[in-house]
Amino acid sequence: MDYDFKQKTSTERARVEDLFDYEGCKVGRGTYGHVYKAKKKDGVDILLPHRTGSFAPRGTHEYALKQIEGTGISMSACREIALLRELKHQNVISLQRVFLSHTDRKVWLLFDYAEHDLWHIIKFHRSAKANKKQVQVPKNMVKSLLYQILDGIHYLHANWVLHRDLKPANILVMGEGPERGRVKIADMGFARLFNSPLKPLADLDPVVVTFWYRAPELLLGARHYTKAIDIWAIGCIFAELLTSEPIFHCRQEDIKTSNPYHHDQLDRIFNVMGFPHDKDWEDIRKMPEHQQLMKDFKRSSYVNCNLMKYMEKHKVKADSKAFHLLQKLLTMDPTKRITSEQAMKDPYFLEDPVPSNDVFDTMAIPYPKREFISDDDNEDKADTAKNQQNQGQGGDQSSGHGQPPSKRLRVMAPTTTSSSSSMSSKQMRHVHNMQSNTQQQQNMQFSTSSTSHTSTSTFGQRNF
Repeated sequence: MDYDFKQKTSTERARVEDLFDYEGCKVGRGTYGHVYKAKKKDGVDILLPHRTGSFAPRGTHEYALKQIEGTGISMSACREIALLRELKHQNVISLQRVFLSHTDRKVWLLFDYAEHDLWHIIKFHRSAKANKKQVQVPKNMVKSLLYQILDGIHYLHANWVLHRDLKPANILVMGEGPERGRVKIADMGFARLFNSPLKPLADLDPVVVTFWYRAPELLLGARHYTKAIDIWAIGCIFAELLTSEPIFHCRQEDIKTSNPYHHDQLDRIFNVMGFPHDKDWEDIRKMPEHQQLMKDFKRSSYVNCNLMKYMEKHKVKADSKAFHLLQKLLTMDPTKRITSEQAMKDPYFLEDPVPSNDVFDTMAIPYPKREFISDDDNEDKADTAKNQQNQGQGGDQSSGHGQPPSKRLRVMAPTTTSSSSSMSSKQMRHVHNMQSNTQQQQNMQFSTSSTSHTSTSTFGQRNF
């Protein structure tokens, strides 16, 4: 490339720091990168191609700037950008623009800013209950949240996209503004097209979906999973909205394995749902990990366990339409699990009060705005959360949204000894190649840091 042309394009290329004020406004951090709350600088016009070529509105419009961790563009970031550039739905986060910094090889993604997410909302109610404070929310709030989640997932599934990482922290809720109370499905880093994969998705990503929201067929090593894995995760989120605690909470943090089979997570599911009968899930015998399942578990240990008993303990009646829909979402057999389209037509959404486009309805938003964090805050909170989890307590980490262990493959770095200085040139080349391969694998990883959280509170103790 001509040097003068390269210099000219470098000076003409838009830079994030020239367009936005975001310093000191970090609102999240994970292994994916950093997220900042940003505002457009005064006197600057920003062209947003995804708004039909229009310019960004002047004034106080707020954005979220996501800086991808590392240098260059990882495979995960490429997939996320490619998908978001094609997707357009009111309940799916909208990618406004991509910035590439050639000086430090950083990638920035620009989104509309969402003031809340489901994890923070659930945590707020859990804390309020612990302090015996009543929080007034619309009667149709949970119903509105669920309906919009289903609407967004139906759009993704209709366009042959699996999200594969649905959890409360990835469900955003817009604050005050033109989209007040609108639900946005975010974090498409693990999303995949599933219409005609070149090879089974299980070969490409052996472990997907954060533990607590992972469908049983994934835990049993399914090679050809379907959009039903997203429906199971939505069922888990629905139960969490109704009870304010994760329904399949598992304390084990074995996050460094690429093996999909997870004993403790299956045990938690069976303790709530009961052990699946062959007549209820005929294909369970075909699961790759079925033999290990029968070796590790006894059906008789879970004869008194079922979803009805669990939900009744949390004051959700078995004859309610909410419970009936939950049963359909949390069906063990993925072929019998309800679809997003069927779920949106469920009688639960037809009874009063009906869902609203604004989940807060006309009431004041009771939830606090996101707090700004620093790198030191992140490290302290991460250490505290880790210590709490090791002690069997619930932890809180703003950067990781207090979520359970996410996906991370085991990557073993080469070990060296005190005699490494005497290695031959051939050995040195071998170690260098191993380190290079390790770095390449790490660049392709995409996971979120996490902590556990437990509670027994409910949204204002209502039966939704």
